[in-house]
Amino acid sequence: MRIQALGLVLLLVSCSERDYLADPPNRLSSFDLFEGDGATQHPVHGVVAYRINSQLFSDYAYKKRFIRLPEGLPAKYHPVDTFELPVGTIIAKTFSYPRDFRDPSLGERLLETRLLIHGKEGWGGLTYIWNFKQTDAFLEVAGSDIVASWIDLDGNIQANDYQIPNTNQCKQCHVKDGLMVPIGIRARHLNRDYTYESGEENQLDYWSRTGMLTRAPEGDKAPRLSDYEDPLSGTLEERARAWLEINCAHCHTPGGHSWNAGLDLMASQEDPMLYGVYKSPTAAGRGTGGRYYDIVPGKPEDSIMLYRIESTEPDVAMPELGRSMVHKEGVALVKRWIERMPVQ
Repeated sequence: MRIQALGLVLLLVSCSERDYLADPPNRLSSFDLFEGDGATQHPVHGVVAYRINSQLFSDYAYKKRFIRLPEGLPAKYHPVDTFELPVGTIIAKTFSYPRDFRDPSLGERLLETRLLIHGKEGWGGLTYIWNFKQTDAFLEVAGSDIVASWIDLDGNIQANDYQIPNTNQCKQCHVKDGLMVPIGIRARHLNRDYTYESGEENQLDYWSRTGMLTRAPEGDKAPRLSDYEDPLSGTLEERARAWLEINCAHCHTPGGHSWNAGLDLMASQEDPMLYGVYKSPTAAGRGTGGRYYDIVPGKPEDSIMLYRIESTEPDVAMPELGRSMVHKEGVALVKRWIERMPVQ
């Protein structure tokens, strides 16, 4: 009996310490993140849902975010950078389209769930595509396109080729200074309220209260990025720069994939030239559209930045990954910001 009990303990330990990055499961359900078949996206105990202040545009797809920390191992707060997350942390993000944006009760189509896993050798990503029956999602490493359609808020039928990135493309957005890191687990992104089963509470306060986070100040004393969709969350400039940070700054920041362009689109950057004002591009080509500066105050039509974010052409469109459509609302926001910039 003792030998059998010892064998069971060893089996449980080996399962809990499985190296998911070296030996990824074929099915998302193998991670035990959601109740039942996962279609409801209701997290099991120990998996916590969260939201961020400003959302990356992904062809209007909705996103649900979750995090699971190893039991008894909290994250460590940092006021600027990604929190220090323990080995064994799993971050999940599910992309979906409501069948009708005007009526969420009609249900949704789950497209993919992306995982960021903190392994012993660092962070790595896995992507799982949901099957037609919406009963499970299956591992995809080469990337794919999904033909998606939905009804928008104006009652129009929309259709697009939704793009699922391959493993290397995931790294392009998540690598900083040569290391893969999460983007959204930062104070300024998480500092907002969320409705839990226990009621509405600031996420940073909830994480601290439940032992998920250490060394954090109260939410009202932590940095907060504006919600670019909410006019009450900040000034026009704050909201436009929040859009640029969440959509572009993962590459356009010191140590990012496109730092060679010398453009820093973090909302905290205070030097106008570094975030594009009268800044000449480092390389000419189709991406400039014949324009000379990234941002020309008062003249969005002469600004390379606007030209690129309102394009879907290869070698022109920015961001270059993760979208096949133009974010009309985001483009309009950035355009208004540039229009109202004081001419220097």
